[in-house]
Amino acid sequence: MPSVIEPMKAVTAELPTDDGWAFEVKWDGMRIVSFCDRGEIRLQTTNRLDATARFVELAPLAESLKDHQVVLDGEIVAFSEAGRPDFGRLQSRMHGVPPGVAQGREELVAISYVVFDLLWLDGSDAMPAPYVDRRRLLTELVEPGVSWQVPAHQIGDGDDLLEAVRDRGLEGVMAKRVESPYVPGKRSPAWRKVKVRRRQELVVGGWLPGEGNRSSTFGALLVGYQTPEGLHYAGRVGTGFDAADLARLQTELAARARDTSPFAPPVPPPVARHGRWVEPELVVEVTFGEWTSGDILRHPSYEGLRLDKSATDVVREPSP
Repeated sequence: MPSVIEPMKAVTAELPTDDGWAFEVKWDGMRIVSFCDRGEIRLQTTNRLDATARFVELAPLAESLKDHQVVLDGEIVAFSEAGRPDFGRLQSRMHGVPPGVAQGREELVAISYVVFDLLWLDGSDAMPAPYVDRRRLLTELVEPGVSWQVPAHQIGDGDDLLEAVRDRGLEGVMAKRVESPYVPGKRSPAWRKVKVRRRQELVVGGWLPGEGNRSSTFGALLVGYQTPEGLHYAGRVGTGFDAADLARLQTELAARARDTSPFAPPVPPPVARHGRWVEPELVVEVTFGEWTSGDILRHPSYEGLRLDKSATDVVREPSP
């Protein structure tokens, strides 16, 4: 069984209308590849971090597969009281949870591992197999548990699923070619993410000092996305933080302080005069109203910190 598999990535696109596509709900959570080896489990994030100790309630998943060696791909999700994925609720489970704390943390914020692909089974590489075959094997192999599930998928009728997702306030739909192999570490047009909410991952390049009750921390994050010319400035994010977010981010910002701006081209002069700069390593997720004609986010709001994503992979995605 392989020790590392980088997840396959999707492109952002419109909903396909031709034949040969399967459709799933797009889950708003933390991407995890799980290695289940005859009763033992190891959880790997997109950027190869070990997350096993953070989600101890998934140990029974490996126990349920104790007669097998299996590698699964999926998303860890925390649900709101209304039953919708809530990335903000997931934050306390994602960041800096040592084993001693993790033993009780799951009682505070319940999670579910939404498993949507099978990559390896008992000495056989399943990744070259068509999506529909991997999905069939996955459904036959993995029984639902308290903290994991195999969500439904459908062949065709993507419009109906997209409408249902929109009505429920979910993030979007995944469209996958039924004959497509799993291509680890690659962004493939055979997988398409169709968003109904405007969300964007962005790289933090600096911050602005806070005022009033935020004077002891920061007032706004200065964010951008990668282009061939460098880190392109996309605006400031000053809302959506609770006290725990502010404390967590202040620590992360202080650890990455630098003297010069990482943005290219330079940020506007009013921002440059007051900006404090950091190494462009942190990735945050935001919701927003729209992009302006000057490529600046309008009304962005912080959703969470993504230590599971690499800053070098963050690009501007088309909005729904």
